[in-house]
Amino acid sequence: MSELTWIKPVLSLYRENNQQPETEAFAVIKTKKLIVLESMNGGFSGNISDFFSLMGNVDQINTDNKYVVCWFDDSVEDFRAGFRRLSGVTFPDKLSFTVDHRNKRTYNTVFQAKHAKLR
Repeated sequence: MSELTWIKPVLSLYRENNQQPETEAFAVIKTKKLIVLESMNGGFSGNISDFFSLMGNVDQINTDNKYVVCWFDDSVEDFRAGFRRLSGVTFPDKLSFTVDHRNKRTYNTVFQAKHAKLR
């Protein structure tokens, strides 16, 4: 099992729809850390830590739906080569969050994914 980590990525979330793929993200989030674990028998799992919404409403994430998560790897110079993607993403639990003194929500969640482009 291998583990990959990205620090402070901006993630775009789309609802997975293979007949009519979405062209606009329903939410964009900024996270402190994204960890993706690649299992030996296929599939991926991971953790999105301490994130908040830059655009959209992450409370729309449903445990019954599948999603696509995209971001750019800042450590890669070529913009096209730095594109990363997880598809078939499910969130087995509802998003957990804390509220600070300014009423700002900070979320945490775990996920599973069927496919990934990580390199």
